[in-house]
Amino acid sequence: MQRARINGTELAYEIRGAGDPLVMIHGAQGDQTMFTGLASAYASHFRVLTFDQRGSGLSEKPDMDYSIAMLADDTAALMEHAGFSAAHVIGVSMGGMIAQEFALRHPHKVRSLVLGCTTAGGPRAIRMGGEALAAAYSTAAISAEERGRALAEAAFTKGYIERHPELIPAMIEARRQRPIDPVALEHRMQAVLKHDTYDRLPRISCRTLVITGRDDLLISWENSRMLAQRIPGAELIILEPAGHCFWLEQPAEASAAILHFLQAD
Repeated sequence: MQRARINGTELAYEIRGAGDPLVMIHGAQGDQTMFTGLASAYASHFRVLTFDQRGSGLSEKPDMDYSIAMLADDTAALMEHAGFSAAHVIGVSMGGMIAQEFALRHPHKVRSLVLGCTTAGGPRAIRMGGEALAAAYSTAAISAEERGRALAEAAFTKGYIERHPELIPAMIEARRQRPIDPVALEHRMQAVLKHDTYDRLPRISCRTLVITGRDDLLISWENSRMLAQRIPGAELIILEPAGHCFWLEQPAEASAAILHFLQAD
């Protein structure tokens, strides 16, 4: 793991593999470990940059207002630090929001764009609600057991959890190893609530793949359809059965679809 001070905040990051640059942007209460499988698989084809965003994982967690634009600019600055002039960009969930903003603010740095289980935000977005969403994204100081279980039950289909009884204990242990800072998570969630790219999406000019799970309880798959309709020439893939973490529920299909898209550049 390497560290660098980026826009005043120390970020933890890792680079692996060789080939064309590929940047992976994680979700709201995740960190770069959520890409362990994909990053390792793609390292034989690409030079892969993963990192913990400000407020996440092993990076610093400044108590200040965050914005999606700020996190997009952090990504651009970290790429420059790593010597990536332009890269393929994959963003999932909140990371997909950051990836959209990144493509709009730094178009010359994007070779192609993959938007996973995400939304354009704003008043036109299809909003989800209910206890699952509230529990999964709680900004209260709750235990690793509560947080790990809540996120697992919201991010995966019931069938997947039943077939993988090790999942919930693993997510609880992940929260013990990398605890969520509730103050930083609150700043991050406020940034999510203010995210809105709907009117600007037609300005995204790079090749774009939009991919999600049909059974996503956190961000409705219909938001992916909206993204694909708004971004010129975008391709849409809906995987099923698959919840929010589609790349874990359908690893072979998701990895192959994304790799095929990236290599078609």
